[in-house]
Amino acid sequence: MADRRLQVFFTVAKQLSFTKAAELLFMTQPAVTFQVKQLEEHFNTRLFERSHGKITLTPAGELALDYAERILNMTAEMEARISELTGQVSGPLLIGASTTIAEYMLPRLLGDFKRKHPETQARLTVANSETIEHKVADHTLDLGLIESPSHNPNLVTKVCCEDELVMICAPHSELARLNLVTPAQVASHPYISRESGSGTRECIDDYFRLNGVNLDELNLVMELGSREAIKGAVSAGLGGAIVSVTTVAKELQLGELSAVPLDPPLRRQLSLVYPQEKFRSKLLQAFLDFIESSSLIRDQNNLVL
Repeated sequence: MADRRLQVFFTVAKQLSFTKAAELLFMTQPAVTFQVKQLEEHFNTRLFERSHGKITLTPAGELALDYAERILNMTAEMEARISELTGQVSGPLLIGASTTIAEYMLPRLLGDFKRKHPETQARLTVANSETIEHKVADHTLDLGLIESPSHNPNLVTKVCCEDELVMICAPHSELARLNLVTPAQVASHPYISRESGSGTRECIDDYFRLNGVNLDELNLVMELGSREAIKGAVSAGLGGAIVSVTTVAKELQLGELSAVPLDPPLRRQLSLVYPQEKFRSKLLQAFLDFIESSSLIRDQNNLVL
């Protein structure tokens, strides 16, 4: 309902990038540029300074951003409150999740929520924890489920469950013969890591540091952005990796990988993040209540190595 030009401007201003805004809005970059240009012509002033491939907000742009955020929030609140007069929980719910949660934990949860509230439509965005956190903060997503604690003071963070990580290796590896493996032992063998920005990577790096292993000491042979790629590389005998036990259940059953518990154990808390605004739609509140009371995610931890 809000002016489309305002929505486009707000996204560009938050991202400080026409390209990123176009991706988030599912528009072409020329279309985004045209919408912003129309708004600048309407106000008869420049909202962005463009220099050396970068953009910054002008003083008028800063003022417009402040009002745009308030207008868009009020518009969303108005639409939600009016739709709730029907008494139904309905409409689209924009959820973001890191890959582990999206691929191994959320499908069953979303299915049960849909059965309870059939008039809802969940739209899932899958990305690493850092990206999901930024999108929730920018109001591109309603809420996110991430694999690391949020660093954004504007977001509410609630722990929803605990996840155990283990070291995986090829079944013929000498590490596979161990009952437990220490961080120093992992570091001394070829090691395959997730990419920077991954919540799993951040958690594991902190684990090494807390247990006296300098990251420079790791025998790092690969950095991969895909969990399936990591499992494939480990299965091929290229090195070991540390992953969530929930992600390798099938490979362990088939004998394609071996898993060794870490000593000391590595457990992380998976978190739910959403904006701090006082108003929350009935749909968002219903999902928050549902996910916080559900044992579905916790059940994922009952896997046996």
